[in-house]
Amino acid sequence: QVQLVESGGGTVQAGGSLRLSCAASGRTFSSYAMGWFRQAPGKTRDIVAAINWRGGTTYYADFVKGRFTISRDNAKNTVYLQMNSLKPEDTAVYYCNAGGYGGSYYPYNYWGQGTQVTVSS
Repeated sequence: QVQLVESGGGTVQAGGSLRLSCAASGRTFSSYAMGWFRQAPGKTRDIVAAINWRGGTTYYADFVKGRFTISRDNAKNTVYLQMNSLKPEDTAVYYCNAGGYGGSYYPYNYWGQGTQVTVSS
């Protein structure tokens, strides 16, 4: 079992940056791969980035490559999403997820409550 709490969302102008954090409770955080997803109104929840348990393997969706960076600190039970060069189309609720990683990321049913990111043009 793991509980996830996201923070760091807000409103930013296009071209700006935000850093999302996801704090996990429980002693088993380091055994999970972690992922960030996002969902805009009327759209599906899509994966944005993922990182394996050790932090040595990462995945990025094409629409964020070169702009977003996922990282984790297992000592702090926290995963981060650094978002640079933000675009209005990045506007969405961002969710943290705990899952597995075997060739690709697969989410378990552990989700945070989400944090709103709004990018104004």
